[in-house]
Amino acid sequence: MTSTAERERLASCCCGQLSVRTRGEPVRVSMCHCLECQRRTGSTYGAQARFLAHQVEVAGESTEYARAGDEGHVARFHFCPRCGSTVWYVIDDRPGSVVVTLGAFADPRFPAPTFSVYEERRHAWVSVPDGAERMD
Repeated sequence: MTSTAERERLASCCCGQLSVRTRGEPVRVSMCHCLECQRRTGSTYGAQARFLAHQVEVAGESTEYARAGDEGHVARFHFCPRCGSTVWYVIDDRPGSVVVTLGAFADPRFPAPTFSVYEERRHAWVSVPDGAERMD
């Protein structure tokens, strides 16, 4: 039996060409309501899990899209060049971390977000899990 610290999960794009295998639990699971995450996901917020780089193994080819956020930090999004799914990204000012999009895990049992950011841009009808830390 695998312990919680050794738990493996697989995230992938729609066509399966690009994947990320994670080991252990994420550092943080969050939801971001910024307008750029809304555009990137085509939804009302982005949901993601941050892991330490040594917990992550990437397989497949990706295309990178880099953009600066509101505070000037550059995020480098990696998506499948075949199907277009964003699977993972890194933020330049957080070396040693890899962020994996929650939807890429396709696991309804994945832990709920414990952090919600850009709350001032949250759609009024979107719920945030009870007890989650919230930041404008």
